[in-house]
Amino acid sequence: MTNQPHESPIQAALEEAELAFLEQRSLAHGGSLTGTGADADERAVEVALRPRTLDEVIGQERVREQLSLVLDAARSRGGTPDHVLLSGPPGLGKTTLAMIIAAEMTVPLRLTSGPAITHAGDLAAILSGLNEGDVLFVDEIHRMSRPAEEMLYLAMEDFRVDVIIGKGPGATAIPLEIPPFTLVGATTRAGLLPGPLRDRFGFTAHLEFYDAAELDLIVRRSAGLLGVQSDAEGTAEIASRSRGTPRIANRLLRRVRDYAQVRADGVVTLDLARRALDLLEVDESGLDRLDRAVLDALCRRFAGGPVGLSTLAVAVGEERETVEEVAEPFLVRQGMLARTPRGRVATPAAWAHLGLPVPTSAPFADDGTLFGS
Repeated sequence: MTNQPHESPIQAALEEAELAFLEQRSLAHGGSLTGTGADADERAVEVALRPRTLDEVIGQERVREQLSLVLDAARSRGGTPDHVLLSGPPGLGKTTLAMIIAAEMTVPLRLTSGPAITHAGDLAAILSGLNEGDVLFVDEIHRMSRPAEEMLYLAMEDFRVDVIIGKGPGATAIPLEIPPFTLVGATTRAGLLPGPLRDRFGFTAHLEFYDAAELDLIVRRSAGLLGVQSDAEGTAEIASRSRGTPRIANRLLRRVRDYAQVRADGVVTLDLARRALDLLEVDESGLDRLDRAVLDALCRRFAGGPVGLSTLAVAVGEERETVEEVAEPFLVRQGMLARTPRGRVATPAAWAHLGLPVPTSAPFADDGTLFGS
């Protein structure tokens, strides 16, 4: 593997901005080994492991090729790229791609998030500080306030905003010209974006979960950058328990590295990876403590359901949002949990994962389909 090139001033500024952004985001999300939170040291390492160019990105071939075309065309015209919307579950590389877009265009990157833009004035202040060609990254763009969204429409199309001075009949709208810029919006829930906002993006990409082979390449690359000695079976084991998500793969690698340094000779082998991940309560299917607690509550306490989300959250001692946003998506994708109008239901796969027989009262047929579906 080749050494990383010396950082340019723009690259250094990008990494500094991202560290501040990740710190802000981690305060808003609860941390867990397979979640999205991280402490300061973890954030610094996370930034260091990120690819810096499209060529370094592993996986997402379709998105990479399409995005490369958008950026090459903009460079050939000497203009700014179209606005870009990136959708997909957390941890798949939306922030990384935003940084790469700015780095490839050799322009600064401004980072913010939808929940931080509570008023139109917040957005006006951000937009007025942009220079020509800058990339503005808005994470969780679906959570922006409605007045800010409406201001953003005009900014994306006409590169101007109307600043309202005063209130009532005496209010005056002052047009404020802003230089051409590229908006990169990221969302985990594209369906919540209003149509007018979605239509103003010139390029839309949906990031897919990674397969085990792609995650294995990512773990090997990260191990090389971290100076971790490992064999092919050890990295493959980490990849197989990473829920299809690079961020989780890199986090598990760092924890396995710690185990190898403290309790072994520092080399990540298959046996060591298994022992480390078992200690971290990440099982062979990638389920962590919270995932198993949800399944256990569903099957043992509520006979497989259906049970309401709030009741389920109380049963596992977590917030409703944590269960819904952290545990449920992976369990649904694994076919272990179903969302129904009456509540959450454990599937036969959930009972099998816990080593329990499916009761005759379970609302599923022998083939695993929901009765009445």
